[in-house]
Amino acid sequence: MALGLRFRRPTLLAATLALAAAFLASPARADRCEDTAKELKGAIDGLKISVNTGNIIYLSHPAARELSLGCRGRNYAVELYAKADRKPKPEFFTLIASAGAIIFTIPKQDVATGSSRCIKRMGILRGDKVSMRFRRLNMECTRTRTEASIVVTRGKDE
Repeated sequence: MALGLRFRRPTLLAATLALAAAFLASPARADRCEDTAKELKGAIDGLKISVNTGNIIYLSHPAARELSLGCRGRNYAVELYAKADRKPKPEFFTLIASAGAIIFTIPKQDVATGSSRCIKRMGILRGDKVSMRFRRLNMECTRTRTEASIVVTRGKDE
């Protein structure tokens, strides 16, 4: 044998292999989504991690009414959801751009341009729900009488 050991009983071999697997196994690692949330908290001033419920991590920031980071959906790997007033302020677009740049690893300016285009396209001609694609990001914007929201995702295969 390669190890030079001879095992007479199959149970002893199985026990030895189980023990070796226990010592050689990699240490436990936090979820990738939690790592991303911690990275967001460190990079964006005023961002706080509120609640972690399974696949969604709720965040809070003064520029947004609601903010969350979703993980592992059916058609996407990571999702950024944000809600603000009907006419979002520039701080909201800055927040989305900063978070999107960290989450999706693309330039901050590309996320800012795509999110502002999506929000500004809503109106009389296109309606209150707009779906668009910009720089390999899927964006869906909706609005009501008092608030506007945006969902930014990237497909699993991209």
